[in-house]
Amino acid sequence: MKEKLYTLEVMDALNAADECPCCYLERKIEQDTIDFVLGSSYMESDIREETDRAGFCRRHTKMMYDYGNSLGNAWILKTRLEYVRRQFHAQAQMTFNEGKGPGDRIGKILGGLGAGSLSRPGKQRGSAGSIFGGAGRGPAFGGVCYVCARSEEAYGRILKTFLYLMRTEPEFLDRLRVSKGFCLPHFADIMAAYAEQASEKEQQRVVPALYQMMEENLGRIQGDIDWFIDKFDHRNRDADWKTSRDAVPRTMQKLVGTYPADPVFRQK
Repeated sequence: MKEKLYTLEVMDALNAADECPCCYLERKIEQDTIDFVLGSSYMESDIREETDRAGFCRRHTKMMYDYGNSLGNAWILKTRLEYVRRQFHAQAQMTFNEGKGPGDRIGKILGGLGAGSLSRPGKQRGSAGSIFGGAGRGPAFGGVCYVCARSEEAYGRILKTFLYLMRTEPEFLDRLRVSKGFCLPHFADIMAAYAEQASEKEQQRVVPALYQMMEENLGRIQGDIDWFIDKFDHRNRDADWKTSRDAVPRTMQKLVGTYPADPVFRQK
């Protein structure tokens, strides 16, 4: 198959032989976005205007702290806090001038600030448009986390490329069939998006093969996690670990789409 420029990232993910090429791409996009935010862009006024308005979810705030650029974080936090203070003051003035009781006033202010809508650690999935949806909702005054929104946009373009290759490149489908498959959440995304684009005849040809590929790989993971447990039996003390040493993090990834064994992402 002749590679085109827009297929390179998808092909790199497939060649990585990961448990899920979509997880591989999602992680790369997220890390590239953190690199962008805390690289030289934090000194660009137009980028900081965007981060001031949007803010960052709990997960990406922690990633930014761990990244290690203290000066970059300080500048971003400085102007974000100034923006929040202005919005907080305006919201408070508007609320208290309405003449309601103290309880109503406080509730309205906190509601306007997004209280109680902290980012959830997991991502809601199930459709092509929800790859990152819900992951970063909640920062006050901005609606969405800057990193979540930027990552969602980039991932949407890659997902379209992925589906294009599935529909137009037979060799790509052949490689998928012999791959390690997807995590369950990303498989649901792929299948939902594919069903929207492909004809019924096309789906009848492709979908059963992809489900078979997934069943085979779920069985492979089951064998690894079963043997990992069996190795703790004293009778298997001297037996080979086979491919089960990292069965716990790989099973987690297959079930929910995450990399629990990843080291903290830091500035290079």
